[in-house]
Amino acid sequence: MNFRKTLKINSLGHLEIGGADCVTLAKTFGTPLYVFDEEYIRTMMRVYRDTIEEEYGGNGLVLYASKAFSCTAMYAIAKSEQIGVDVVSGGELYTAMQADFPAANIYMHGNNKLPREISYALDCKVGTIVVDAFTEADLIEEEAAKRGMVQEVLIRINPGVEAHTHAYVQTAKPDSKFGFSVDSGAAEVITKYVLSKKHLRLKGYHCHIGSQIFEKQSFVLAVQKNLAFVAKIKQKLGFEASELNMGGGFGVWYAEGDAMLPPEGYRTYLSALIAAVKQNCAEYGLRLPRILIEPGRSIVGEAGVTLYTVGAVKEIAGLRKYVAIDGGMFDNPRYCLYQSKYTALLANRAAEPCTELVSLAGKCCESGDLIGVDMNLPEAHPGDLIAVLTTGAYNYSMASNYNRNFIPPAVLVKDGKGEYIIKPQTYADLVRNDVIPDRLK
Repeated sequence: MNFRKTLKINSLGHLEIGGADCVTLAKTFGTPLYVFDEEYIRTMMRVYRDTIEEEYGGNGLVLYASKAFSCTAMYAIAKSEQIGVDVVSGGELYTAMQADFPAANIYMHGNNKLPREISYALDCKVGTIVVDAFTEADLIEEEAAKRGMVQEVLIRINPGVEAHTHAYVQTAKPDSKFGFSVDSGAAEVITKYVLSKKHLRLKGYHCHIGSQIFEKQSFVLAVQKNLAFVAKIKQKLGFEASELNMGGGFGVWYAEGDAMLPPEGYRTYLSALIAAVKQNCAEYGLRLPRILIEPGRSIVGEAGVTLYTVGAVKEIAGLRKYVAIDGGMFDNPRYCLYQSKYTALLANRAAEPCTELVSLAGKCCESGDLIGVDMNLPEAHPGDLIAVLTTGAYNYSMASNYNRNFIPPAVLVKDGKGEYIIKPQTYADLVRNDVIPDRLK
């Protein structure tokens, strides 16, 4: 297996991430444990930022998609790398503000923003809100009027581009809870509506065609359809968008069959997108808009590894071998939800050849609690350390306390040293908000 630069097998035969031995990390911090590689995160942020700088004159902004992994340390890294962030809830916004992130560089999303979330966003002076409903435009207008301010907004549109990815993560199909359809005319109607608001300043449009996309042509097609719409609106309404947010969706490597790109390889996606913007703007006689992109998974996905300790090993003759771990669907529900594929290895015997196919079973009281099936591993024994790769995105974010298990802590490693960025939970944390009514005492 070919690893990226900051993930390797060391001389002891142990998996090493960011210069830190995973066996040492497990002994120091316990398992299950989320481990994040700071160098890789920063490298990915710089790849996107530098591409915009070098190929588009800096007329754009990288927005880290918070939903991939949100904690104060991530916002501190994004701030130091001079990129923006997008948030999809009041909680993500609050976390960013706790890290003193510049509000002007925050874009707020969501198909059903709650009134309290919109109110909080305006109080924080969030730079841009992405409108996804008529009622939402009304609410932002009302709250902005109360404060005597004008709120900058984008409109989320649906260009009708279906990226080749899992049905549950295609977000620009005609039938989607997100955005306003270009083809049906709904996008034009909402544009007129927002332009009529005194306390909203429309900057342009946002779209997101899906996730885990490996083909550049999907992004190129989305640019073509978006700019055709921008040109139509300019002609019909006299409004020319000054910003075009193309979302994210760049795919990452999880298992055999996925493309494995070095960080610099991701320039090709953005380069193709930028070239398409330049070409289509020239064809339609449009000014070059400010470009925004929202990579989340590709920034943190491969930067993360989850470490587990093997417990019970159970073989059902002629059928299957289960290797149970001290984690499960409560720290990674993606297999249960999407049948997502992962790659696992024995972190303490990482150089040994794989000799058997196993199902990696979690500890929850659910027969479907699996991290993966038919995974190649050396023969595993109780006490072995298993590393599941590419768990930086949508693992901690989607974790829960199901069965009253702990959500694992997270450690950030750099130059061989690990530090907590999310502390471990305790039993007291699990009951912190429980209340026994007086009548039950």
